[in-house]
Amino acid sequence: MTTSVLDDFKRAYRLTWWALLLRGLFGIAVGVFIFMRPLESVAAFALVIAFWALFSGFLDIAHAIQLASVMKQWWILLLSGLVGVGFGIAALMFYPGLSLSFAVIWVAWWLILVGVLGIYAAFQLKTLGESWGWPAVYGVLSVAAGAFALVAPPVTIAAIMGLISGFAVVSGVALVIGAFKLRSIARP
Repeated sequence: MTTSVLDDFKRAYRLTWWALLLRGLFGIAVGVFIFMRPLESVAAFALVIAFWALFSGFLDIAHAIQLASVMKQWWILLLSGLVGVGFGIAALMFYPGLSLSFAVIWVAWWLILVGVLGIYAAFQLKTLGESWGWPAVYGVLSVAAGAFALVAPPVTIAAIMGLISGFAVVSGVALVIGAFKLRSIARP
């Protein structure tokens, strides 16, 4: 029985390793494109945010309508959907500024919140007599980075795009390597 399952896995990998390879090559291509064409990439990023808000909002509205008969607070989900659709429409109308402003503010507040929590954790560690210096430094740097993100939006967008580009290339390379490893394992 075990060899049959192993043979089934090998057969599945033999048939599908190429999909992993294609995903990896696509990831590398996206990462290189973002790096080589940053302005076009930022514009595309703004569209992704707008369309994601629309898509998510419409799904929330549909979900709320389905839940109306079984959930008292279904209107909260409906409101969430309406806000998402409204933001998506506004992001398309005020393209690309609104979407990019949203991305900058989202990253900035995330950094600030993580930093405040890091500082709080450092104080908790200090009261326990544990090493607290590095968590405090991390927290302060994170708060500073969040404040800088709010003050310098273009640099923040460049950093976001750089992270997306780097992640796409690194994950693409990992997928390509994984595809060839799977192919070699799955060979009869």
